[in-house]
This record gives sequence, C-alpha cells and structure tokens, in this order.
Amino acid sequence: MPSARFRTRRRYRRTAALAAVVTMATALAACSGDSGPEATDHPVVVASTDVWASVAQAVAGENADVSALFDTPGGDPHEFEPTTSDTAEVLDANVIVMNGGHYDAYMESAANEAEGKKVVALSGHEGHDHDHDHEAGGTGHGDSEGHSHAEEHAFYDFAVVADTADDIAGALAEVAPVHADAYRANAKRFRADVDNLRGRLATLRDAHPDTRVAATEPLATGLLNAAGIKDVAPAGFSAAIEEGQSPSAADRAAFEDLLRGRQVSALIYNVQAVDPATEAILGVADANRVPIVNFTETLPKGVDDYVAWQSSQIAQLGRALGRG
Repeated sequence: MPSARFRTRRRYRRTAALAAVVTMATALAACSGDSGPEATDHPVVVASTDVWASVAQAVAGENADVSALFDTPGGDPHEFEPTTSDTAEVLDANVIVMNGGHYDAYMESAANEAEGKKVVALSGHEGHDHDHDHEAGGTGHGDSEGHSHAEEHAFYDFAVVADTADDIAGALAEVAPVHADAYRANAKRFRADVDNLRGRLATLRDAHPDTRVAATEPLATGLLNAAGIKDVAPAGFSAAIEEGQSPSAADRAAFEDLLRGRQVSALIYNVQAVDPATEAILGVADANRVPIVNFTETLPKGVDDYVAWQSSQIAQLGRALGRG
C-alpha cells in the first residue's frame, strides 16, 4: 500500500559528478526496455529534494507515490551526487519536480533523457517579483537561466511555491486524469495554507517596519523580502559562503561590526552552510546577544510538511524580532 508520506532514503555524498550523471542517464535510457513511464492511475513522482517532495505530496495526497532524491537533514544539497538507481528512478517517473536555476543541477542533468512531465519551480519566474500576487498576475514560461544566488532558493518564495503546486497538479492531472479533481482541490488547499504564511509575513512587516538583519548566506531572501526585512550582511561575505569559499578579512570584520554594534535585529543563520567563518560570526552574535534565527534549506529531522516547516521558521523569526 503506497504511503501518503513521501518515501525517504538517507543518502549524502560530498563529491559532485554531474558529467557522470549525464552519461549515466544516457546509458540507462539507451538500454531501457520501454519508452518511459507507463500510463497509470497512481503516478510516480520524483523530486530533487525533500522540500519539493513535500509540496508534491501535499498535492498528490494518496493518489501518487512521491519520493525525494535528497532528503538528509543537515546535509548540503549542493554536494549531493545521485546514484545509478536514483537516475533510473528519475527516468521512470511520471512527474519530475525540481527547483531549477542550477540549484539542483544533478536533477536537471538526470532528467535530460526522461520522458516524464517536468515541473521546474523557477521556470517562468525570470525576474520574479517577490510581491507577486497569483490572483493579479499570471506566470510566464521562460527558462530558469540568469537567476542570482539570492533568487535560486525558490522554496523560500511563497508565491512561487504556490504556483509550483498548481503546476504539479496540472502535470499529475495529465498523467492520471481520474484524480484530476482531487489534485486540483489539494493544490487549492495548499495555496490557501501558503497564503496564510504570506499573511503572517505581512503582519511581521507591519509590526517591525524598516527591520534590518544580517544573513550568513542568501537563503531566505524571498521570505525576508515579503516581510519587508532588509538583509544588510556584507555582500562579499554572503557570496563567498554561497560559493563555498572563505570570506575576505574585510567582509568578516564588517559583518562582526554589525553584530557588535547591534545594528541588526537578528542574525539569520543557514545551518546547512557552515564553515569556520560562519561559526565565528555565530559566536560574535551570541556574545553580543543578537537574536539568532536558524534556517534550513531542506526539511528538519522529523518534519515532512512544507507548511509546518515554514510556519515554525516564521514563528522563530517573529520571536527574534520581538527580542531584537
């Protein structure tokens, strides 16, 4: 009996090998005995990360088998290397869900030869306006090229997430039309839940106008923008952490000055992008009693619901701003 929860498989590797993924996908496609996923009333959905799997599961309900390639709490999705069996799952999937913007490049590569329907969160959101209102404006269908690192974390932009849920519902409805109404109803409920999250961010914006924070990495840019919160961390520091490099001494000093002078209301700390520089910043924030908000880019251990995850993080942010 397929579970309503997406299946989890704990795998985490530190050596990226995208060229190998492309070769692997081509070889698997060439030797496959069929022409792709078969028509079914119970589709198989494969997502790049557990975050996107949780969105897909909210839409699919009991009427699909949803899994994630990367689902390691505390791991770094940028460093994930899929196995041969991972790639085979992507090739056999009826629906493939990914972030795009090269955030999950391993999935983009693995899906090159796949015949399943592809849902890319950033597709159609080039130059996305973080105040985008789904009811007031439609979404285009461009590609996901050209996104800055600050924009690549589409799962922190609630408007994009809600639109992606609609796209997943549409893809599933094409694959399994018998459940089309259920998929669309689930997506509608999910959008309502996400709209509630957006309302809470608007409340934060009204309660804490002109708030400044400093983030170790541009992870939650969409969420902060929606809450009217400005990230004033040195751009060079954030960019270096995003690229897996060491920030310059000048950028580290500038960041520390913000914290020692309590020029920000909180430190936004990505617990999945940690190195000696971020740990030092964390220590300075703690020593100077700057509230610390720990954000993640995949689901924490024991959490498999997107809305619950983000609701908890918004609550944490609100508590920090109340103390800052």
